[in-house]
Amino acid sequence: MKPIFVRGISNQFRLTLAVVMSVILLVANDRLEPARQSLASLLSPLQYLANVPGELLDWSAQSLATRDMLEQQNKELLRQQLLMSERLQRFEHLRQENQRLRELLGSPVHMDSRKMVAEVMEVASDPFHHYVVINHGSRNGVFVGQPVVDAQGVVGQVVQVSELTARVLLLSDPKHGLPVRITRNDVRLIANGIGELDEIELRHVAKSTDIKVGDLLVTSGLGNRFPEGYPVARVISVSRDDGQSYLKVTAQPLAALDRIRYLLLIWPEDHPGAKPESLEPAAIDANSGAES
Repeated sequence: MKPIFVRGISNQFRLTLAVVMSVILLVANDRLEPARQSLASLLSPLQYLANVPGELLDWSAQSLATRDMLEQQNKELLRQQLLMSERLQRFEHLRQENQRLRELLGSPVHMDSRKMVAEVMEVASDPFHHYVVINHGSRNGVFVGQPVVDAQGVVGQVVQVSELTARVLLLSDPKHGLPVRITRNDVRLIANGIGELDEIELRHVAKSTDIKVGDLLVTSGLGNRFPEGYPVARVISVSRDDGQSYLKVTAQPLAALDRIRYLLLIWPEDHPGAKPESLEPAAIDANSGAES
């Protein structure tokens, strides 16, 4: 009969065996190096395979971080692009305004007369009345009947003045009449508005009048309202009808009445408010604002 409790290897024997094996391994360490390298070579694929999940996690995290960073950079670059585009548009607008002001100040105005740049604040919405409201009034010396021009020619005249604003009646308004003369032969006529921004009419022109398409019309100075010599319009049509007593003559205003922004107020030399200054302070401020 086998005993119930079997006695195993003693602890003393185990210790002796461990010491002997340790000594043998220490002595044979150099000789076991090739075997160790061969074993490591055999196990290296397993090590790479074991590292694959960690590498995948690191790559995924880096890719996500890189993608987030690229998205943030893309948003920031887009924001900067929009800001720069808006600034470029503002600069282009200021450049165009500055160019218009320079053209306006270089218009054919008598250098010994007072002048002032004004900006259009309102345009009449009534198709039967052509006028604009400007940002200068009696405080700046604006008066009823004052001539108004732009960089190309005559625009109209002031018909109503308040403390800070004034209303300018355009020469295309049916109620506006302007004495003009043909530069080619000094024939004097009256130019009347007909309610069209790009067309005016010369009425009561005798059939014997020497007038041709392309003739330049300038202010004649009659009536002491507009100084002489300011460009007004150019003749575009001359019609002779045997059944009519007068010629039918139409002309196109030189001023861009449909897109005016800045106007030039001028003071005739004989007006009490006229000063021998080339430019009023208000005009300088307007020009500086366009250049800033």
